[in-house]
Amino acid sequence: MARSRYSRTSRVSRYSRRRAPRGRSATSQVEQLARQMANQIIREREQARARQRLGRIFTDFDPTDDILPNNVETVTRGLFAGNTGSLTQMYTSSLLTATQKTYFQEIFSTNDPIINTAANSELSIAYGHFNGSGSRDLSGNLNNDTPSRAIYKQYAQILLAPNDKKFTFNGVDSDHIYVLNFNRARMREKLDPGNFELTLAQLSGSLGHLSAGNNHTGSAVKLSGLGLYHTIIDDSSLTSGGSVNEAGLVYNLVSGSIDSGTSIHSSAAPKYYGLLYPQHGVAILNADSLDDTFTSGGVNFQSVTGSGVQGDNAVKLFASLSGSNVLTPTTADGGIQGRSSEQVKSTYYFVRIKNAEYNYSNNPSFITGSLGELFFNTFIQDPQVYITTVGMYNTRRELLATAKVSQPLLKNYTREALIKVKLDF
Repeated sequence: MARSRYSRTSRVSRYSRRRAPRGRSATSQVEQLARQMANQIIREREQARARQRLGRIFTDFDPTDDILPNNVETVTRGLFAGNTGSLTQMYTSSLLTATQKTYFQEIFSTNDPIINTAANSELSIAYGHFNGSGSRDLSGNLNNDTPSRAIYKQYAQILLAPNDKKFTFNGVDSDHIYVLNFNRARMREKLDPGNFELTLAQLSGSLGHLSAGNNHTGSAVKLSGLGLYHTIIDDSSLTSGGSVNEAGLVYNLVSGSIDSGTSIHSSAAPKYYGLLYPQHGVAILNADSLDDTFTSGGVNFQSVTGSGVQGDNAVKLFASLSGSNVLTPTTADGGIQGRSSEQVKSTYYFVRIKNAEYNYSNNPSFITGSLGELFFNTFIQDPQVYITTVGMYNTRRELLATAKVSQPLLKNYTREALIKVKLDF
């Protein structure tokens, strides 16, 4: 038994002695490979530094240190042509057909587009009635789909909840509304709450408005001549977040002014005129409020609400808006004040140029002769170049964009530069 145990121990000992050299050999091989890789990395870095002094032509961005993505900033512009924030001169379009005018009026700045083809379309205005009153179906159809009914239903479908059929102002439903729908290209992402104002001049009740509400308005619409007007703004200064429904943010339109800073008249109990849907670029005005007398906060619209009568109520809104500018003080503008708002996402690229980099140029003016010799011998040791453009390339070295510096930037071995490139999306 003793001999047998000794024999097993001897075999294990011999086995261990045979395996040990193999383990040391494997470790030695790993160390050798790691040393070779480290030496290769060092050589590549040294070669890169050497190439920098010979003239680097591109630099890879470091995603961590050189790129700052997803920066969001809000940009506002004037709502109307030329990025102006005021629309005081307004013109209706003679290019609309008689049928189109029963639905809406398109408002231009500069001039009537039939006179000036460069006239800019700014917005459309319309009148809507829940039951279709105040308009007549000129096509002869018998489905009660009058223009005013179509307008009301259209905006109710877009702006209200599925089960909500009527527009509600300060808790009270209204059967008829006036609509301002701003040019989509002008409003960009949305109207800018807090920078929106309407000035409505009081209309005359002596012409074009019978007590029955059935009289055609047309050219009979005119200002009262008393120089009276109301200004209307959104209430974002009171409720910065607004309310939210299926149409997005909603603000109340109340009596107030933005000419000398946002100021809501009687902020504890303001006069409500309508609703502003900034993300749709639409303002809905309560016709009942506009029909009130001036002392009650209205502007005496006396909207035509007769059945089967084409009231041209949109003309009333146009006359009140366009005529208000002459009534306001010289320090304030009438008509419509507004700004657009959009969130711009930006990515910043930091182009870092060290002293030994980009000191030579491939511009033909930098060299002379058929052999490509430097134009000035002093450029061999002391090159002087000017950076004017940064090219942005993809991984396949395809040019995607260029960025121009504001003025040529002198570059030599004694100068370094940091250029920040901003790309907006």
